[in-house]
Amino acid sequence: MSELTHINKEGDVHMVDVSEKEITERIAVAVSIVKFPKEAFETIKENGFNTKKGSLIQTAVLAGIGAVKKTSDLIPLCHNIPISKVDIDIQPTENGFEISCLVKTTGQTGVEMEALTGASVAGLCIYDMCKALSHDIIIGPTRLQEKKGGKRDFKR
Repeated sequence: MSELTHINKEGDVHMVDVSEKEITERIAVAVSIVKFPKEAFETIKENGFNTKKGSLIQTAVLAGIGAVKKTSDLIPLCHNIPISKVDIDIQPTENGFEISCLVKTTGQTGVEMEALTGASVAGLCIYDMCKALSHDIIIGPTRLQEKKGGKRDFKR
């Protein structure tokens, strides 16, 4: 296992210096699952995935995009980077949703945290809009699916 990059030799946290890294295209995809009790999911499905608060899927997409753009405000050691693309896809499953969040940039550090944040917040938005139906909605697992660019690529 390699060393933790956010801990210096003295054991203190620090933001990684990326100034010497090569500028490359960086892409990350994260996936989050939202699971509903069967009755609750049937109710929102019967309503065309619309709630009193509006379109469930479109609102969650907007929440996820907003979260991607705010990741460095939420994760203390995350760099504030220019985002060139966000694509959030939310697909109904048997009793829930699969959320996929693709984030792209050209820069010196990756966008894994942005993709994970976008997928997570989209799931939280779905929970918020549906909690009146049930508090047994489960968010997760949330995981990195793929990353490209930088030192090493990853694909699950």
